[in-house]
Amino acid sequence: MTTERECDQLLVERVQAGDQQAFNLLVAKYQRRLLRLVTRLVHDSAEAEDVVQETFIKAYRALRHFRGDSAFYTWLYRIGINTAKNFLVTQGRRTPTSTESDTDHAEGFDDADSLRDINTPESIMASKQIAFTVNAAMEALPLELRTAIVLREIEGLSYEEISEVMACPIGTVRSRIFRAREVIAEKLRPYLELTGEKRR
Repeated sequence: MTTERECDQLLVERVQAGDQQAFNLLVAKYQRRLLRLVTRLVHDSAEAEDVVQETFIKAYRALRHFRGDSAFYTWLYRIGINTAKNFLVTQGRRTPTSTESDTDHAEGFDDADSLRDINTPESIMASKQIAFTVNAAMEALPLELRTAIVLREIEGLSYEEISEVMACPIGTVRSRIFRAREVIAEKLRPYLELTGEKRR
């Protein structure tokens, strides 16, 4: 049975041998995942698409140096995150904003699940408010914390993979995720206390 990492490595080797189609397959496989990640960091969907396109161009140019020490997607995510950071720096690091579509993404966040058990208008409203609050809290986090929590909670990467992507020790990854969760939990506390009272 071939693992995902081995499949990617075979495609990388085909690209290195001059097979353009193999790179198109890698783009098709990772474009949506990378766009989801970059949109979380950059906020504007059109700008995020530009960053993703630039990421793939950089990856293509650098691919001849890729040795497979890490999984292809962790290598690609690292390029994507660095490209997004550079973009934010050149834009003067705008203040975080929140949009309707961001709120939709936030509804997948773990802590919101327990609050969506009854589909009454009140609970639906509370659920939307919680999703909005989670999203706003994530957007307000410093970039390093936001990147770590997005990679963990939304992309589902392991601590080891996040450590590779962010090029920092696992201990740093754990503390960033812990701090990010603390900030989000603090913002959610009023809603959690409110729903707890209603259930009594």
